[in-house]
Formats: sequence, structure tokens, C-alpha cells
Amino acid sequence: MARRWLFALLLAASTTVLGAEALPVSPDPELERRVMAIAEELRCLVCQNQTIADSHAELATDLKNQVRQMLKSGKTDREIKEFMVQRYGDFVLYRPPMKTTTWMLWVGPFLLLLGGLGILLFKLRLRTKRVVDEPMVTEQHARARVLLAPATNNQSTTESI
Repeated sequence: MARRWLFALLLAASTTVLGAEALPVSPDPELERRVMAIAEELRCLVCQNQTIADSHAELATDLKNQVRQMLKSGKTDREIKEFMVQRYGDFVLYRPPMKTTTWMLWVGPFLLLLGGLGILLFKLRLRTKRVVDEPMVTEQHARARVLLAPATNNQSTTESI
């Protein structure tokens, strides 16, 4: 009986892990929607692979608060992004613009893919050149018949049983 109560207690305690973090309640839901839309386009400088909307780092929270204040003061989305780029560089943008300094980010994966395909084709061609189909000589035919003959005889005897 004690085991059942212990199991029920552990089961009830483990369900709290499944709860999601509550979003802060704001008096202006439209402002929060705009803050989150801009935050989805800005990279967290601490986490680097998360947007500031997804990050729980203190810097991300500060940046979201700064975006909120700038929106309250009447700045547009574009002005806010330009301010962030001036302050932190293109790295802060989750989707960096196509420039001469960032062209490798955009073209690099395709170049690597083409290079990999080129190496694969080169290796496959080398492999087909190495394989040469040589005809079997009569000695090899005779030896193959001798080696295969008992196997076929054994199979036919086991199948008849």
C-alpha cells in the first residue's frame, strides 16, 4: 500500500516538470506582440544560436526591455534593428543581410555541397576504372566446378529428406 502512495506522489511531482513558463502579462498586448516579433529577428549575443525571444540570458532580457522602451518612445521596427546593428554589428541579426562581408555565409554551404559532390564523383570514377572484368581461364572453371559440385549434391540430398 505504501508503494502505491509513493508511486502516486512521485507521479504527481513529476507532472510539474511538464509545465511551461508563463509569459509576462502586459497591459498592452499589441506592444508585446511587436516586441516578440522584433526579438525573433535578433540573436542572443550570449547564447549565439537562439533569438533573444527564446533566450533566458540576462542580456537577452535587457535587450527585450530596451526594444520595449524604444517601441514605447515611437521608434519603428527598422530603426530599432538599425540601432542594434550599429551597437552590436551584423552578428546581432538572426538573418544577416547579403553584403560583401557576409557573402560566404550565404554561398559557403552551396560551395561545400558542390565540392563534396565533385569528390564523390571523382572517387566513383576511380573505383569503376579499377574494376576490370577478366575472363576466367579453363583451370579456374574446372576448380569452380569441383568446389561447387559437393555443395549442390549436399543441397539436393538435404532437400529430398
